Amino acid sequence: MYARDNVVGAGELQQRLPADNEVVAATDMLRMLADGTRLRLMWLLSDGEHDVTSLVAAVGAARPAVSQHLAKLRLAGLVTIRRDGRRALYAARGGHVRRLVTEVMHAAAHSVTGEPEHD
Repeated sequence: MYARDNVVGAGELQQRLPADNEVVAATDMLRMLADGTRLRLMWLLSDGEHDVTSLVAAVGAARPAVSQHLAKLRLAGLVTIRRDGRRALYAARGGHVRRLVTEVMHAAAHSVTGEPEHD
């Protein structure tokens, strides 16, 4: 078998690309996760609902800052909100988002500890 036997044409590669609007949405989501406080919030929200007061205590940031981060995450489609009386409960939106946060944190742990990668 020669190397050129496995060559895929540019047209075929372009067909494999995601749509432009999907790429824009993905980069917006990843941009939101590129902030340490927002990533910590998403880590906490990935395992269930939490209110602002508990999130403030957990991440050690000021309440207005946490509220602004949550608003940005919500606008980016990464977080949902549910009202329970006067309380607002936040959670990560869906399994894809939870897995994204979990996977990036596991990859980071491997990078920091030197543990070998796996599939």
